Amino acid sequence: MSKAAKNERYARQISLKELGEAGQDKLKNAKVLIIGAGGLGCPAMMYLAGAGIGNLGIVDFDLVRLSNLHRQILFSVNDIGQSKAKRAAEVLKQINPDIEIHVFNEELSNSNALNILSDFDIILDGTDNFSSRYLINDACVLLNKTLVYGAISRFEGQLAVFNSTKSSPEDRVNYRDLFPLAPADHEVLNCAEAGVIGVLPGIIGTMMANETIKLITGIGEALINRLLTYNSLNNHFFELELTPRAETNKMIPKGISEFESFSYKAFCRINSTFDLSYENFEPMIKNGNIQIIDVRESGEAPDIEHINHINIPLSKLKEQIPEIDAKTIVLLCQTGKRSTVAAEILSQHYGKSRKIFSLKDGIAAWQKENN
Repeated sequence: MSKAAKNERYARQISLKELGEAGQDKLKNAKVLIIGAGGLGCPAMMYLAGAGIGNLGIVDFDLVRLSNLHRQILFSVNDIGQSKAKRAAEVLKQINPDIEIHVFNEELSNSNALNILSDFDIILDGTDNFSSRYLINDACVLLNKTLVYGAISRFEGQLAVFNSTKSSPEDRVNYRDLFPLAPADHEVLNCAEAGVIGVLPGIIGTMMANETIKLITGIGEALINRLLTYNSLNNHFFELELTPRAETNKMIPKGISEFESFSYKAFCRINSTFDLSYENFEPMIKNGNIQIIDVRESGEAPDIEHINHINIPLSKLKEQIPEIDAKTIVLLCQTGKRSTVAAEILSQHYGKSRKIFSLKDGIAAWQKENN
């Protein structure tokens, strides 16, 4: 792009003394990845393309549907049935033909996330499920990438900047500091289940783009280590300071192989093939011949003193598998989330040579039932 064309296209931005040509050049040289070309991703990528982000990546494997159109403003009825990522790239090229757009028409997973994210500076999470959010968060931590997070449901939205490279490593907050454990499936519904007012993702998605521009250019005060919530019914904003938690960081995979083998879907679901009800757990305790393993981190309360068990934190489970020698294994944690992940790990190691169970709903529900 010639200087004259650049000055014309971005004239209203360059004229801002806080940004200027130097800031515009930073936008041109930036590499930003948007994960999810949906309600949040559409407005975010439109404004980022318009702002002149030099390299935009789009990750989405879904197709455009009629039910998307009230909030996913990049698409029209003519796009129904087409790939969201590919169609979004075509529209963005019409908005700004001078930028590079990289399309990943695939589902983000353990096997491809690190490769895809590694080429970008800032990651925008516009997904709508917890397993994807934890996966993206952990990949950003492993790759040292700043994460701009947004979430919406019904009339409320959230926004934050996690793992900011502008903070020292010990001060960086990540998504697990906000949600150490995934909420139960029935506790937080996604848009398909709970619904959403169409303008809300536009508001939050545009704010995600704004945070990204601030991070790239260094202007303003980004939402680093802070969570902003917005209620569209009364226009109330609430801001919460976040601090890193040493115990939750232990849950983040420590390397590529551990990340690729971590079951995010198991971590974020309630029902699994390993579920053991407390009604069936009680007779097993009395009959013996089982090994009961508490996979919570050391020092987590409440302790379970009245049954014979050992403590092997989930973060150390793989290295301590040799200490597990029983034919029947029952895994426990506070809510049943981590014990399900632990059951997946042991099942992969032992195959069908062991009977492996996870106490459904965890120690908290079991103890409540016994009180």
